[in-house]
Amino acid sequence: MAKATPKARPARRGSRLTPEAVRAMFFRFHSANPEPKGELASLNPFTFLVAVVLSAQATDESVNRATGPLFAVADTPEKMLALGEERLSGYIKTIGLYRGKAKNVIALSRLLIERHGSAVPHDRVALEALPGVGRKTANVVLNAVFGEPTIAVDTHLFRLGNRLGLAPGKSPLEVEQKLLKTVPPDYLQHAHHWLILHGRYVCKARKPECWRCLIADLCPFTPKSPAPA
Repeated sequence: MAKATPKARPARRGSRLTPEAVRAMFFRFHSANPEPKGELASLNPFTFLVAVVLSAQATDESVNRATGPLFAVADTPEKMLALGEERLSGYIKTIGLYRGKAKNVIALSRLLIERHGSAVPHDRVALEALPGVGRKTANVVLNAVFGEPTIAVDTHLFRLGNRLGLAPGKSPLEVEQKLLKTVPPDYLQHAHHWLILHGRYVCKARKPECWRCLIADLCPFTPKSPAPA
């Protein structure tokens, strides 16, 4: 395992950590989980896009519970459009903000048919022009569907970017831009998955579980949370 490196010499382009410490962090993430995956269930690029849109301000678990039955009957833009807003709402009513999300999913399905031949576009501008799709959602789709080294900054990444000193910033966009410059290029493809999973299960908001963190010796966060008695 890589050893801790001095943090006195900051990394270039915004990180408070040395380039050696940043590389050591991602080396450890990679060693522990070489092929990290998101936790949203999907059947194809279209259903993945829908799942990401539905996941805004909702847990992946709650989305998966709703989309299992939904995708069994509507796994294409045409089938989703035929389902209609009211029937779609019935499938996703357990997800927060479901009425607005149902309206967006029906509208984006229509636009995919009319403008993109029913395919999910491999283009940021085209993705962000779809109802319910912002920069974060577009980044998730570009990464997971098309293999682009994008970074989608959710609450976990925003917290870790600041807490770890990896990419301190006052907005998700600032954190994203700093991460793109700070994360070693050979680790960019999976960087946001590693950080999301680390923030969700280890480096939690209220009480990070520092005693089982694989990068604790590289992290400047203090005081470290002790192991439970």
